[in-house]
Amino acid sequence: MARRVAVIGAGVSGLSSIKCCLDEDLEPTCFERSNDIGGLWKFTETSKDGMTRVYRSLVTNVCKEMSCYSDFPFQEDYPNFMHQGKFWDYLKEFAEHFDLLKYIRFRTTVCSITKHPDFSETGQWDVVTETEGKQERAVFDAVMVCTGHYLNPRLPLESFPGIHKFKGQILHSQEYKSPEGFQGKRVLVIGLGNTAGDVAVELSRTAAQVLLSTRTGAWVLHRSSAGGYPLTMVITRRCLNFTAQVLPSCVLNWIQERQLNKRLNHENYGLSITKGKKSKFIVNDELPTCILCGTVTMKTSLKEFTETSALFEDGTVEENIDIVIFATGYTFSFPFLEEPLKSLCTKKIFLYKQVFPSNLERTTLAIIGLISLKGSILAGTELQARWATRVFKGLCKIPPSQKLMAEATKKEQLIERGVMKDTSEDKLEFILYLDDLAACIGAKPSIPLLFLKDPRLAWEVFFGPCTPYQYRLVGPGKWDGARNAILTQWDRTLKPLKTRIVPNSTKPTSMSRYLKVWGAPIVLASLLLICKSLGFFFKSVRDNLQDRISPYLISIW
Repeated sequence: MARRVAVIGAGVSGLSSIKCCLDEDLEPTCFERSNDIGGLWKFTETSKDGMTRVYRSLVTNVCKEMSCYSDFPFQEDYPNFMHQGKFWDYLKEFAEHFDLLKYIRFRTTVCSITKHPDFSETGQWDVVTETEGKQERAVFDAVMVCTGHYLNPRLPLESFPGIHKFKGQILHSQEYKSPEGFQGKRVLVIGLGNTAGDVAVELSRTAAQVLLSTRTGAWVLHRSSAGGYPLTMVITRRCLNFTAQVLPSCVLNWIQERQLNKRLNHENYGLSITKGKKSKFIVNDELPTCILCGTVTMKTSLKEFTETSALFEDGTVEENIDIVIFATGYTFSFPFLEEPLKSLCTKKIFLYKQVFPSNLERTTLAIIGLISLKGSILAGTELQARWATRVFKGLCKIPPSQKLMAEATKKEQLIERGVMKDTSEDKLEFILYLDDLAACIGAKPSIPLLFLKDPRLAWEVFFGPCTPYQYRLVGPGKWDGARNAILTQWDRTLKPLKTRIVPNSTKPTSMSRYLKVWGAPIVLASLLLICKSLGFFFKSVRDNLQDRISPYLISIW
């Protein structure tokens, strides 16, 4: 059984990995190459250290109740969507509350992670690290790699003819920190992810003009939904997830597109998805307004650069471009791993449940945080860490490596032949993925059982937002405060908004109030009526069939 665990990185997933090790009585040692916790959430004025960091103005796009550690809610007065500095404060509070800092070795780079000579028997790893020029070697029983997927900027210059002729400034969004230095410039932003949208909007306030080029388009979501409630809390619900599993995808897509275009006609704004391309979503409250005001101009994909201009696929030309910002994402790698493990881990198809490499005969190395979710990454990485530490201890089992490799290889071959689509890079469904991991641990809540034991809690779990606290209700890692955290999650959501209370204000009881009071009886009554109606329907069908068949049988006999 594993005892000593090496944790690589002290970001969001690294901190949860340290805590999960402690929860399972393991001995973690975390190696962090910078001088502080938080990973990309620790803002710095420059990117000279090569690490990806947030830009100064960044605001979270998943609300606090959906993006907290499952046994450590945000303080109630924290805003629902917070500035990067506020989120870093939360990470620091988490680390201090659970006393995690003493397990972290700062300014330490991991040079190599190789199998110990007797790996097939012990599953141990040799880890070589370097601190201030001095190397050190140590043996660990297990390793948790928490370096994420924002490691290396993807700068596909070869895909843009004429880029080497361009005389203006070329940046990757990793280098962007603030709008200083862009005053009066004509800026071209290439890409349309969350970062591209944020950068374009911020620069539109200082630059002479911002051009935003996209090959695919994107659906633009707002942080708030109808009534002003956080969108992620409104749409991430088990009841909606259940409906999505039942309805055909074409119906779901039609409903989704109808709702999104109802708020904003994406075609009019040059944002609609290019035919044949996968749907993509970004969160941006201001981009449509900037397009409406003309401070941001949408452009098609770029065809060619000249010394000072850009030619686009639709034949239009934009002259006097001063700066080009490539918001073209990142590639991930594991330079400290040995082959063939290094190459294998870059293919998500060979990671069992996006965590364990398929080729290891001993499951003592886990990749934590290398996921794309339709929701909070933090919640997903925490469950990954909870599961991984229990696998290390032998409390949870995974299939043999031979079986996993055979399945992954077969899948890869089918993808190469075009028989199967490669979905390994698609964003995972939030509830389905978390439920899958929780089921492996034994922490997935049983909705029918909850309705029998605690109807009020069951109602919130099924019809309310699927917050991370749900995965602390039962099983290993159960938290006594989980029930109360779920029942008070809306109080913490509304608390930071209640900064101006109007005395003696009268307002009608909200629909949500009526739904909470009368929702359950109405649903139960509806189900009874449906069952009763189905009973009458089948009885009438049976009687009708008997009336038709009986004479026929009599005539035969």
